[in-house]
Amino acid sequence: MAQDYLALLKQLRAGEIDELKITTAEFLDFQKVFMEYSHRKKVVGTALRGGGAVYHYEHGNEHE
Repeated sequence: MAQDYLALLKQLRAGEIDELKITTAEFLDFQKVFMEYSHRKKVVGTALRGGGAVYHYEHGNEHE
């Protein structure tokens, strides 16, 4: 079953989770959702050795 990446990004932004790990196999599916996510500029990803990435949300002065 595919991950609900939009829900995970929302949880990341809300502080419900601290990080979001994406495997190499998940990346293309995640990327499609990520590119449409309205707050993606605050989501910072770091490549993991051996493949995949881990994403964090930069909390700060948000205007909504």
